[in-house]
Amino acid sequence: MPRILLAEDDDSLRGFLARALERAGYEVTACADGDEAAAVLDQEWDLLLTDIVMPGMDGIEVARQAAALHPDLRIMFITGFAAVALAAGSQAPAGSKVLSKPIHLREIVSEVERMIAA
Repeated sequence: MPRILLAEDDDSLRGFLARALERAGYEVTACADGDEAAAVLDQEWDLLLTDIVMPGMDGIEVARQAAALHPDLRIMFITGFAAVALAAGSQAPAGSKVLSKPIHLREIVSEVERMIAA
């Protein structure tokens, strides 16, 4: 079963995302912020799904650390800040994908499925 590390500071969205991905057949570890996600980066993951703007360590830094530990890790960002999303491409590890909020849960699950299948 593919393993997803989810970092999202919005409690409701984190819960919705985790449940939707679990129903789609993924094992999800949900973290409330970047610091919590960084603490488990040493485990094996198939995908990092992270918000960009969070208290403490931001999603870009979590992704950089994750990519350093796991060069083949797939990385997807979700953000409600369009300007941050546009800038994320230059700061994020190569091959990462940026989705802008608001986004439908089905769309996120479909994007996750595409990235894991790639």
